Amino acid sequence: MGYSSREKLRQEARRDGYGMGWSEGWRLGACQGIAERTPEPSAIPSRLRIMYVPQGFEAIDEGMVSALTQCASGLTVAQADRMRELAAETRPDWVLVMNGLHVFPGNHLEQIDAIRAMGIRTAIWFVDDPYVTDETPEIAKHYDMVITHERSCVPLYIAAGCAQVRHLPLAVNPRIFQPKYVPPEYRSDICFIGVAFENRVNLFDEMADFLQDKKVFLSGKLWERMKRYSDLSRFVHDGWIPVAETVNYYNGARLVINLHRTTEAGKDNRNAMNWGAESINPRTYEIASCGVLQLTDERKELSEQYELGREIVAFRSADELMAQIDYYLNHEEERRQIAARGFKRTRLQHTFVHRIQTLLGWLE
Repeated sequence: MGYSSREKLRQEARRDGYGMGWSEGWRLGACQGIAERTPEPSAIPSRLRIMYVPQGFEAIDEGMVSALTQCASGLTVAQADRMRELAAETRPDWVLVMNGLHVFPGNHLEQIDAIRAMGIRTAIWFVDDPYVTDETPEIAKHYDMVITHERSCVPLYIAAGCAQVRHLPLAVNPRIFQPKYVPPEYRSDICFIGVAFENRVNLFDEMADFLQDKKVFLSGKLWERMKRYSDLSRFVHDGWIPVAETVNYYNGARLVINLHRTTEAGKDNRNAMNWGAESINPRTYEIASCGVLQLTDERKELSEQYELGREIVAFRSADELMAQIDYYLNHEEERRQIAARGFKRTRLQHTFVHRIQTLLGWLE
């Protein structure tokens, strides 16, 4: 390679680096300004003493504990195998169980029945609906109040005989999911982090040729299910990524894809009723809270939480998603502005403090 060719490459690299630095500086500066003008909501004190039983998902549990610490008059955090014992010791006004699935012991419902027999009220917040509705209606019957993040499931629990059923959307902990500078190893054009459910596999198979010249970060379990895995394997980082690392990869991406899992009964779901879904997942709020542009599949609730095309971008097919990727990778200013507006909306309305204040109002 001659001197002129090397110099041309250096100039191009310098120009690209300057452009990337300016764009990243604008993003972080804009988000910092928004955060300063939009602080976390001031907690409205509640008289209630709460015992919280976590589900074992760090991103949600830490947000819940932080918000309850700010809003409740007293908080005890109890592991599921000691609920009854700690409830008898601390005598909270309510025991609030997150999800009641996956890591919970076999005597979970016996403990809840015993807690209710002490005169202590109980609530459960289901956050995996409708994917596990083969199990949740029976669990719900043991609680005084049932809360679900999936609004389509409210009639399901009413039909099961539950006296108090509420819909409460999920949220984000902005102290964890926030804009930040990240080093080059976290940077990508397109990022997706999540389990390779069937509909996600089909989407990336369909986009395999389109993605070949992009810098892609694709992470999670089961991506070897893809028919085009050999063509995409260089993008795949197998396994679970800690929450802090997820935040880094979101911040390093120009675009983050969010695709809700399919609801149909099958190998990925315990939903024999094929109960549908309208509500959005926690990833929607988490990506937006990092101040990056999100391209998400559309659910009915999405347009009630974010303004489509102005605060978030929705797609309905692989072809539409590929067109959006092309457009926003080539329209930096528009990409940054939509991401900043989505970040602002999230801080204004979608933190765990917002949700907990609503929930405690129901429990009063």
